[in-house]
Amino acid sequence: MSSVPCPPGATPEDARFAIRRMTPRDVEVALDWAAIEGWNPGLDDARAFFAADPHGFFVGTWDGAPVGCISAVAYDDAFGFIGLYIVRPEWRGKGFGLRLWTAGTTYLGARNIGLDGVLAQQPNYRKSGFVLAYRNVRYRGVASTDEDGADAITVTDARNIPFDLLLRYDTRMFACERAAFLRAWLSQPQAHARALAAFEGDAVSGLAVIRRCGTGHKIGPLFADDLSTARALYRALVSVLPGETVFLDVPESNPAAVALAVEHDMQSVFETARMYTRAAPDVPLGNVFGVTSFELG
Repeated sequence: MSSVPCPPGATPEDARFAIRRMTPRDVEVALDWAAIEGWNPGLDDARAFFAADPHGFFVGTWDGAPVGCISAVAYDDAFGFIGLYIVRPEWRGKGFGLRLWTAGTTYLGARNIGLDGVLAQQPNYRKSGFVLAYRNVRYRGVASTDEDGADAITVTDARNIPFDLLLRYDTRMFACERAAFLRAWLSQPQAHARALAAFEGDAVSGLAVIRRCGTGHKIGPLFADDLSTARALYRALVSVLPGETVFLDVPESNPAAVALAVEHDMQSVFETARMYTRAAPDVPLGNVFGVTSFELG
């Protein structure tokens, strides 16, 4: 899908404007738009995003050509997440974005809705009932092969661990279960998924994924029982990418996660406001060393 010039006097009330659900191909192009906005999505994000909720992606069109989009993923009956909220530049300021926003929030209904918004938009999100929970900070660094201090913890390919164990661990660290998304996320063709197996029994003590993006690679999620485990996962992931640019999105309210980024000479480059329409989900942020994605939470 490609955008079209905005005709003079165009309004969202015009019959030529319509909102429909995206196809998988539409999601790919929406992510191309996200890349243009500087959000640097993963090259294979579209398939996993769509798997999370095939009904939760909306595109606004003018005479059939796309002019904006939004994702409103309903993970279950209680929790949803908004992202990919983009209106093409020439169509902004005319009400098309509000129509898309309404479509997304209407679809999610009475669920607790989360989002990661740019800090400047916080006042607008507050008007829609969102409350700031904490900030997420994007850090950028350079991958190194140095793994000193991580050799005491065993790291194994997540795809060699029974999926139900990974899902159980992921559900502890996220607002709800997201089986369809996680299965697709771990099987991205250009991702290197790694998990930590505890020495006692079959318990998982950490889970992390690194994936190729338009610029460099992005780690997300990075969930771990403690800083040592998070460090081992981080170093295992970046060790196969020496010299490459690496990004890690960190909850500012987890000091250990910030320390991990600083320890590896990463620099903060971007912030978002994590907001919810209700109370923040009961997630152990002390175990969240890297957010999965700003688009889906």
